Amino acid sequence: MLNSSSLLLLLSNNLFLQSALALSLSLFLHFIKIPSLLLSALFTYVHPDDVAPNNASSNGVRAAIRRPGVNDSELKPRKKSKERFEFDENKAQIFRLKLSDGHLQTRIYFVDFRSAFNSVFVSLSCLLLHCFLKKSEDSGVVKNGSFVPILLGVLGVGRIFILFVRISFERSASKLADKQLSVVLGFLGFVVAVVLVHGVVGKGIFDVCFDAVHGFEKLFIAIFMGFISCFLYMPAVRITHAFWLGTDQLRCNLPIVSCGWFARLLLHANYLFMVFTSMLWVKPFADLLLIDQNVRTEHVRELVGNVGMQKSEFSNFRLWCLLVSGLLQILSLRSNVQMYLNEAVLCWYQRLHASKVPDLGYSRAKVFLHNHFVCLVVLQFFLPASMVLLFLGLSQVGDNLLTNYQGICSLFPCSLLDKEVTLFMAWLVLFVWMIYTSVTLVLFRQGILYFS
Repeated sequence: MLNSSSLLLLLSNNLFLQSALALSLSLFLHFIKIPSLLLSALFTYVHPDDVAPNNASSNGVRAAIRRPGVNDSELKPRKKSKERFEFDENKAQIFRLKLSDGHLQTRIYFVDFRSAFNSVFVSLSCLLLHCFLKKSEDSGVVKNGSFVPILLGVLGVGRIFILFVRISFERSASKLADKQLSVVLGFLGFVVAVVLVHGVVGKGIFDVCFDAVHGFEKLFIAIFMGFISCFLYMPAVRITHAFWLGTDQLRCNLPIVSCGWFARLLLHANYLFMVFTSMLWVKPFADLLLIDQNVRTEHVRELVGNVGMQKSEFSNFRLWCLLVSGLLQILSLRSNVQMYLNEAVLCWYQRLHASKVPDLGYSRAKVFLHNHFVCLVVLQFFLPASMVLLFLGLSQVGDNLLTNYQGICSLFPCSLLDKEVTLFMAWLVLFVWMIYTSVTLVLFRQGILYFS
């Protein structure tokens, strides 16, 4: 039997608290389906094949180039009819449905989104609890309870990478040219990372430090940057489409396509804060916010005066900006997914008014694919923000936690869990995401890219 003092010691043990939190949250999320609540009541669209099958003039069959069963010798030139064309409005109908839990269960990748959301939520909760518990780094990762958030965080990042690989090469989810371009961008990202981690260039451009990593760890970081550059291209293009459509940059003035003022404000805030946070690791911009740099550099003092933050304050400010940016991306998830679904409606509307005899076959396929792959797109919007938050949480676990366990470090490169390395990975995901989004927005603004 445990006495009161030993029971109190057990309840105050960090490892026990972390394990209890992880198990209780896992049980809670099993019954409370937060992913379904997050996506419920979104509007999806269905393009019917034929809403008037009994009508002889509207049999649902699209006119072919030639009538079946007619030989080439029987074809005769037909005179152009002078009769006025009457458009069949039944062919122009589109149905709007509200997504429910039953609808979401039938979508591919919904189970993966639910499991990914639950694992990320549990991991972030344990990492947050770790920040408020009393701990001693000299006692190691087991006694101070750091083993649970580290394990859950690393497993969460691994699950995200596996999902990225699966959804990036899903057949029919994206064009072959986009997949090939993402692979090329991944290779270019790997080359840039190799140059960056070895200090060839970038010391005067980016505020990053790789003194704690050597050899294989630097190669691992370069491979990680290559994968991130490959996987984030197609999600960034899709989220740019959502931003362009949600903020009504097309000036189409269609209430069914654009979003409300709050969602539009959220989309603008998400993008602007992402750009601002990414620039905090760029030295020329960061020097403007540091008070010691303002004092030493005369042209900077003339620009902004003797104002700014201390180095320690600036480091904490960057951490808070990363946190807010990741949360803003998750908060804008519903708006971005709704704009993705509304993109199919815009395609249907454009095809409907493109000619006197509209060809709705393409728009019908577009509406079907957007409805079918909605949970895949949800993963593409959710995983980058989750990765930013997980790496940010791992950077706050503490330095030198695994140094007392040489057996673990012989199997796993412990220097990759260094605070500067994990913080760099969190910023890298956000920075690559920002670059892709900004370039795509510029191409839209210049008219090189357009909705189709």
